[in-house]
Order: sequence, then structure tokens, then C-alpha cells
Amino acid sequence: MEQKYLYLAIDFFSILFPFLFSFYSKYNFSKKWKYLWLAILMPAIFFIVWDEWFTQMGVWGFNPRYLTGNFIFSLPIEEVLFFICIPYACVFTYEAVNYLIRWRMSLKQQNLITDILSALLFILGVIFFDRWYTSVTFILASVFLNLHRWVWKSDYLGKFYVAFLFILIPFFITNGILTGTGIEEQVVWYNDAENLGIRMLTIPVEDTFYGMLLLLMNVSLFEYLQKRKGLKAPSR
Repeated sequence: MEQKYLYLAIDFFSILFPFLFSFYSKYNFSKKWKYLWLAILMPAIFFIVWDEWFTQMGVWGFNPRYLTGNFIFSLPIEEVLFFICIPYACVFTYEAVNYLIRWRMSLKQQNLITDILSALLFILGVIFFDRWYTSVTFILASVFLNLHRWVWKSDYLGKFYVAFLFILIPFFITNGILTGTGIEEQVVWYNDAENLGIRMLTIPVEDTFYGMLLLLMNVSLFEYLQKRKGLKAPSR
């Protein structure tokens, strides 16, 4: 495979197996596509605008060595596809985990995790307010968690937290490659003046919560659209 197709290949293989398993006879995920696509599209628009803004500011950028050379404004087409392929794979994983695992976190446990996580993210976002990636990501994630906790009073955050632990496995593989693990250069580079400079192997720690915010937005809309139609959560 030519190096210029690396990012495109990451997008493709991220969605390939979740897409194929979407037609599993005992739990046909494809039947929920009418709720899924809007749940992917709306956060994608938000994140693409954010991505374009930070790219123009030099908070991060892209290595042309691993790109096909097709751009939408300042963003390579592979980056735009990222906000479709990765959410599809992750919402599929969210559904699969909750189909296969019967254990459910209690509301008390869910709220405790949400309170601790949102408070920690907000404090760090304020302390490091001069670092764009850290502050914007942490504060937005904190605000969104608090909306779930106090305004929407969501009862599925516990399910999301459990599924997110499983999602972290492909996350570290995919983001690891994008940030330079196992390859000569980074596909996506980061300006460390705009983040904490803490890396998990090659992955900025902020990426974890950037990803969490994106996926929680996807799941929130996915759950809302299903609830509006009176659909039940997956069960075996």
C-alpha cells in the first residue's frame, strides 16, 4: 500500500468490520440506521468546523506524506471521513457491548463517575486556559457531561462508560498510528504549546476526551431518536 493511502486505509478498516457485522441476524444493527445517520451527521458538522478552526490556528495539522491530496477547505478528505467512520464503528460497539453484557451500572455509580469526571475536566480546562486544545476540549466535555447529569438526567451514561472502556482498545490502535506509533512520521501532528504535552505512547491525553465528547454526542442523539420512537435498549 502506498503511504499516501494510509489515513484513508485507517478510515476504511475502522468501519469495515462494524459495517459487516451490522447485519448479524440475532441483532441486526442496520435496522437502526435511520437513527444512526443523523446521530453521526450533526456532531460531524460541529467537529469539522472545530477541526477547521484549530487547523487554521496551527493547533494541529496533517502530514501530506500520508494523504491522497484531496481537501475540503483546510481539511484532508480523510479527516472528514474520520468523523463518519469512527462514530459508526463506536456506536456499533456501544450497541454490541450493551447487547452482550447484561450487567448495568447503578444510577448512583453513574452519577458519581460523571460528577468526578466533569469536575476534574472543568478544573483542568480553567487552569490550562491558555492552551487551546486542553481548555476547549476539557471544558466542552465537562459542560456536556453536566447537561446529561443535571438537565437531561440521562440514565444511559453508565452504559456509555462501560462501552467506552472497550472502545479505548481500537482507539489506542487507530490514534496511535495517526500520531506516529509504528510509522516513520505522524499522520496528524500537534502543537504541544496548545496541549498538556502528556502523551500516552504517541497520543496526546486530550485525544481521549476529544473522542469521548464526540462519541457521547453520537450516542446521545442515537438514544434520543430511538427513545422518541419508543424503542427499547438492546437485550439478549
